[in-house]
Amino acid sequence: MLGLKKFLFRGGAPSGLPEDVRASLEAWRSSTAPGLDDLHFHTRYLVVDIVSSGLDPEKDQLLAIAASSIWQGAIQPDDTFYVDFSTLDGEGAAVDRQLMAFLLFAAKAPMVTYHVPYVGGFLQRAYKERLGLDFQPQWVDMAWLMPSMFEDKGHTVMPLDHWLELFGMGGGEGRRDAMANTLLLGRLFQMLLVRAVGKQIDTAARLVDESRASSFLRRTH
Repeated sequence: MLGLKKFLFRGGAPSGLPEDVRASLEAWRSSTAPGLDDLHFHTRYLVVDIVSSGLDPEKDQLLAIAASSIWQGAIQPDDTFYVDFSTLDGEGAAVDRQLMAFLLFAAKAPMVTYHVPYVGGFLQRAYKERLGLDFQPQWVDMAWLMPSMFEDKGHTVMPLDHWLELFGMGGGEGRRDAMANTLLLGRLFQMLLVRAVGKQIDTAARLVDESRASSFLRRTH
């Protein structure tokens, strides 16, 4: 773990990036983000989960990233991403390439997770310290949207297990696997999209706005 800490979060401006990573990063920066005004059915969403050594993005370590895409309302089993950084201990260039590979895989799609401050916090720190990138994707936070969309089943932010059990998806035992967790989140997200459409939140742009509004309102009231 100490070796992982030394190269994953190096605590300074990135220097000496491999040329292929530099070139890919520049290409990614100049690429056009997909539009968010299409209906959900025509939008590729990326459901993201991470593994970390603790809950504090400021001091704990990012150990793995997992992602599954939802396209045309369905989970796409052939469109997934997973990297375990602990297997790359001591290979700093390999970490840079895997972080870059995730950016290319994501292709600036809107991202879905449960508790953006946790997941997004770890990703933002990793990208800032490794690649010098201010990682600010369009986030959809299910932790705040679930009680907003399913007011009949919960009025406040609840642990993810609450929703999994409520919808008959089991408890938390299998959720320690990040990839399995993205699939569970994907299934919940499919249900959420149905509710969202019923509330006339029928595009990614509106869903992102609703996520932000739900977070703000529930945090301040």
